Amino acid sequence: MLVAGYFTASKWAIHHTTLTFFDLLRSDRPVAVDIAVRRDREWQATAEMITLPVAILNHGNTVKFTEYSFLANILAARGYMVVSIQHDLDSDEPMVTNVGEEYAGRRMQYNRGIANILFAIDELKKVQPNADWKHLTMIGHSNGGDISMYFAKRYPEMIKKVVTLDNLRVPFATDGKFKILSFRSHDPVFKADPGVVPDDEICAKAGIIVVRTGYQHTDMSDRGPDEVKQRIGRILDKFLDDDDNGAAAARTDTPKPADAPSALALSAASASKN
Repeated sequence: MLVAGYFTASKWAIHHTTLTFFDLLRSDRPVAVDIAVRRDREWQATAEMITLPVAILNHGNTVKFTEYSFLANILAARGYMVVSIQHDLDSDEPMVTNVGEEYAGRRMQYNRGIANILFAIDELKKVQPNADWKHLTMIGHSNGGDISMYFAKRYPEMIKKVVTLDNLRVPFATDGKFKILSFRSHDPVFKADPGVVPDDEICAKAGIIVVRTGYQHTDMSDRGPDEVKQRIGRILDKFLDDDDNGAAAARTDTPKPADAPSALALSAASASKN
């Protein structure tokens, strides 16, 4: 196992550590992960005072696992242990796009992504056993969003939330077993396959929130403009707020009063105009 690390300049002292594990069952395939966590929350988990919520972050094609720090730091600041996984190696076969085939011929990449995630989880349980590895938040951009949705549909019992940034191939789960937030680009080149994004009626029934933006597909990583990252961050933060508050209400059996339209819905509507 190889280890590297650094701190971000923030009041929360978010610590990033990069580990590389080697999967013996796949010819010692290296699986690198970047772990982002608040140092105070890490100490509390190590002292068995808390159980860390876990978010798995999956990168897009040709984008590195370390190029989503704007998302990792938002989640880490909220107390999550964020695990960003490097799915692709230079030695891997190039990803294909076969129009007309299921998932455009990318099932192999999705299955490899699932293998990487499950292997990383097994290894990280040894590093941080006081984390909630049974109720994951999956988040991913483009191909990483498809891996996130594919994993969630295969292992719904392990999923609490899914957040995708313009996934294009894997249709959303619509059974309402977990919450979904999806940011959609307005890009003439990158367009979702038919049937990937449900219509408004199905989204409403399944509790899926779709934020239609004016952004380019490739804007949704650290490479994108600050304005894009900040707006995505605000809406993601509100989505997590609503979910955390709802969970707290459920735990205490406190009736929730009727509200005006949520700030998240207003934020989503605002984003769709830009």
